[in-house]
Amino acid sequence: YSVPDDQLDTKKVFWGSPRQFEKPAEVQYEAVVKATPEYQEIQKKKIKRGTGRYWLLLSQASDRVVRTIGEVGSKTDYDLIALQGYLGGLEPPIPANDITEDVIEAMAGESK
Repeated sequence: YSVPDDQLDTKKVFWGSPRQFEKPAEVQYEAVVKATPEYQEIQKKKIKRGTGRYWLLLSQASDRVVRTIGEVGSKTDYDLIALQGYLGGLEPPIPANDITEDVIEAMAGESK
């Protein structure tokens, strides 16, 4: 598979090369962010959106998610991991496995 140049959005590709791949996967980014310890802290301490602490924690959560997606990619056969819905929305659509739970499990294992 290959993502056509005119449909390429690098912000929606977390891991791998969109130019050539054989086993694509997708992840529900928001669901994984909500599973991070940083996001849990925002919820638990009711940190207000827009505050410095909120954005700092959200940035750390995002960094953790992207790092974990890369780790899952390097430990599995998946050679491209993208945002859920991105590959299926291309013309022609590219089928991909949802590995959201795998990423959440990997992240949970890393924080123990």
